[in-house]
Amino acid sequence: MLRTALRTLVVAATAAAAVTAANGSAAASAPRAPERGTTTASAAFWSCTVPSGYVYTNTRNTLSCSTSGGFRTQYYVQQPTDNLWSCVPASGFTYTSTRSSISCSTSGGFRTQYLLRTPTTGLWACTVPSGFTYTSMRSTLSCSTSGGFSTQYLLRAL
Repeated sequence: MLRTALRTLVVAATAAAAVTAANGSAAASAPRAPERGTTTASAAFWSCTVPSGYVYTNTRNTLSCSTSGGFRTQYYVQQPTDNLWSCVPASGFTYTSTRSSISCSTSGGFRTQYLLRTPTTGLWACTVPSGFTYTSMRSTLSCSTSGGFSTQYLLRAL
């Protein structure tokens, strides 16, 4: 009976150590960079810069991007996609809503996040992208970057 209890404890401890090691190594490693040619929304990674054609959705302070030994901002970057909350507007997209978030901060405090949308006719958007006009407009808090009312446009493709 004592041997069975000890065997159970050893098996449980070994399993717990394996789970802890797997979780710890997964949490400690940053997400991997996408393979060449990958364009899925899951192809996001931490970067010291924001590459052309990418947006960032989060930031963190790190020593790994510093050339002088101090903390620097690192960006969680990915290619823009429809319905993505981004820290910056993206070329070829519009946005339909904004919110304040500390996720985008590069120096502390709140920054604006943008809900990216692929422009289509009939979409109420905060900007009028190239290749579109608008057929109506309204005053809303949804597009505000400063806390007040701003204009939203009903898009129509040209």
